[in-house]
Amino acid sequence: MEKKVLVVDDERPIVDILKINLQKEGYVVFEAYDGEDAVSKAMTVSPDLILLDVMLPKLDGFSVCKKIREKSSVPILMLTAREEELDKVLGLELGADDYITKPFSIRELMARVKANMRRTEAVVEEKVEKPQEELVIGDFRLDFNRYELYKNGKLIDLTIREFDLIKFLASQPNKVFSRQSLLESVWDYEYYGDVRTVDVTVRRLREKVENDPSEPAVIMTKRGVGYYFQG
Repeated sequence: MEKKVLVVDDERPIVDILKINLQKEGYVVFEAYDGEDAVSKAMTVSPDLILLDVMLPKLDGFSVCKKIREKSSVPILMLTAREEELDKVLGLELGADDYITKPFSIRELMARVKANMRRTEAVVEEKVEKPQEELVIGDFRLDFNRYELYKNGKLIDLTIREFDLIKFLASQPNKVFSRQSLLESVWDYEYYGDVRTVDVTVRRLREKVENDPSEPAVIMTKRGVGYYFQG
């Protein structure tokens, strides 16, 4: 089945360039030029991935991301011309899977699109092939089939990326992983990607699973090295 990509940007030349390159890779492309149309198309088209610009008329990209996340776990890759760290962090905090800063190379963009598509396909395959598999560790139970995390029997709402991260760490407790190795294993980025993406996702995950996020006892930091799940 052909994969669908929704491209959201108010600059038509950028949309045209992205559309041409995505179609070359076999993707079906839908377009939106403002935030309100983006939310509408995300709900009606059900894309497999969204390329979402931050600066949009009617509704900015952050608001669009938040609205889409309320109803869908579709991978969202934010496009931004801004260099401010706060903007990038905000996008990730609102549920975006990653961001890429303009100007970007088409090669880099396509690498990230493919990586996110592969991750989505892997999630579907796992649900089909591993209907009963789960992991119980400490206060947590990870249901690999439903992509659900429970703490002391209570369901914790996670994005797919957050679940992927805690699943990867919890499956190998007490083993420390560098940010780059997590990018490669969880995000499937062999070269492209900002390690700060890992830091923000870890922080967001801690806010959901730790009793006191300021004093983590589950997702631990090995200073100067990386992160590990304390089991």
